[in-house]
Amino acid sequence: MASTRRRLFGLDRSGPKPRQTRRGEPLRPLTIPNLVGYARLAGIPVFLYLALRSGDGRTAAAFILFLAISAADYLDGLLARVTSQNSRMGALLDPVVDRLTILAGIVVTWKFELLPRWALAVLAVREMVTLVLAQLALRRGVDLEINWVGRWSVWLTMGGIFLALALDSWIGTGMFLVGLVGSLLASALYLKTGLAEARRD
Repeated sequence: MASTRRRLFGLDRSGPKPRQTRRGEPLRPLTIPNLVGYARLAGIPVFLYLALRSGDGRTAAAFILFLAISAADYLDGLLARVTSQNSRMGALLDPVVDRLTILAGIVVTWKFELLPRWALAVLAVREMVTLVLAQLALRRGVDLEINWVGRWSVWLTMGGIFLALALDSWIGTGMFLVGLVGSLLASALYLKTGLAEARRD
């Protein structure tokens, strides 16, 4: 029972990926979790509009929307597990929306200097390189599974950006920098896994 709850809430990711998310399976775009993913994607330009037209990047509407987009990253996965609506589309869509959410946050925090620009530049390069490499891996038939370092780093990075949008505090900067270090480590692990998979093929 305890292990079932851990799997349901995403705390236990051991074992093989759901069959529906694997390479070669139908996309199944119209599922409840994917609708959440589409809503997240649609919210990104709205967030940019609200934040960039403000005087300092800190408007209630913008940071609440950023929080909703970020929190829904967990919601769509939970819904997929609860409803058993895992899909290939969801597996492809979720990491792309995560990257775009973080890049949108970088644009706003860079413009208004809410976080250290050197750190934002490093993360922006990392996110764009990750998007490109993920596409190349897919074309070569290599699926890169999200590791726990990458998962926690996404949450820390999004949390740091959210706090920077909400208030002027060292806590947001600290959280963001920890997330940045984790993201770079996760990238190294993804690269190692990808090279191993490519050699195996």
